[in-house]
Amino acid sequence: MSTPEVRANPMITPNKAGLTKKEYQGSASTLCTGCGHDSVTLHLISAFYELDLLPHQVAKFSGIGCSSKTPAYFLAGAHGFNAVHGRMPSVATGAAMANRSMVNIAVSGDGDTASIGMGQFVHLIRRNIPLLYIVENNGVYGLTKGQFSATSDKGSVQKKGDVNRMNAIDLCLLALELGGGFVARSFSGDAKQMTPLVKAGLSHRGTAVIDVISPCITFNNHEGSTKSYKYVKEKDHAIHEIGFVPSYTPIDVDYAEGSTKVVDLPDGSHITLKKLDRDYDPTNRQAAFEVLHAAQEKGELLTGLFYINPDTVPFQDVEKLAETPLVSLSIDQVKPSKSALDEVMESLK
Repeated sequence: MSTPEVRANPMITPNKAGLTKKEYQGSASTLCTGCGHDSVTLHLISAFYELDLLPHQVAKFSGIGCSSKTPAYFLAGAHGFNAVHGRMPSVATGAAMANRSMVNIAVSGDGDTASIGMGQFVHLIRRNIPLLYIVENNGVYGLTKGQFSATSDKGSVQKKGDVNRMNAIDLCLLALELGGGFVARSFSGDAKQMTPLVKAGLSHRGTAVIDVISPCITFNNHEGSTKSYKYVKEKDHAIHEIGFVPSYTPIDVDYAEGSTKVVDLPDGSHITLKKLDRDYDPTNRQAAFEVLHAAQEKGELLTGLFYINPDTVPFQDVEKLAETPLVSLSIDQVKPSKSALDEVMESLK
């Protein structure tokens, strides 16, 4: 695989955009000390720094919940919108349609996505809105003191001893079923896996979903929890090693072991996958269903890039929107002429 670029002390060494890693930070976190969500923040900061993106080119979106605080903790110079609980995808869709030049990232939680926001999440993927959608999944409602969420595994135990008797919603399987073109899962504590996944997701044309198991240190990190640090570390099974090659870096992939797969992305960048112990092709959608269902039956927590389709068509192209952001078009450009209106009216007769 390509050797990643080494930058001495990134906190003070500028990237190709002329910014240090420190300039990709945000406000100080107010989450519980040790929260997995703060680890996700660090991976996001690393990814944006390594991609050399300018903060003002980024739009951040979130809903309500512990996870939805995360956008405040990275890219202070980016645009941001904290939406109503479960309704963030609608806001993100409108922003993406109004200005297709922005890089869009959404951070949500298992409650904001899989419960009150399920209907919105479904249509976001179905429409293929150009957006990296991060789910900080801890299997618990942290702001309301630790109830089971819709992603809590059946048989998992609450801190106070109650056992979950309901089946869990697997957001990766759901995204695949809806035709998602980029579906992955990672662990908040795995920087080596998650950072390149974020970079690839940001470069994907369309909706990229990364379900991140992010333990709640306060309400869901005990014995019996299937989202605790201890459980995830014991059960985590990565299906491949992941690397990301930006479009401006020469591609140099080592095929010596005969186990490396390179997937081209539309912007000229590449994601490289080195197989470990599975003969797995992430461009095979049916294989993604099979490997996830098999992992469920075995009680494995599978992580990695399950499916990628580099040929997906984003919603702006489906709707044939102009390259110029709608907010930048003049009144003469957006106001139809009388002859155009007459033609429309005639067509309706």
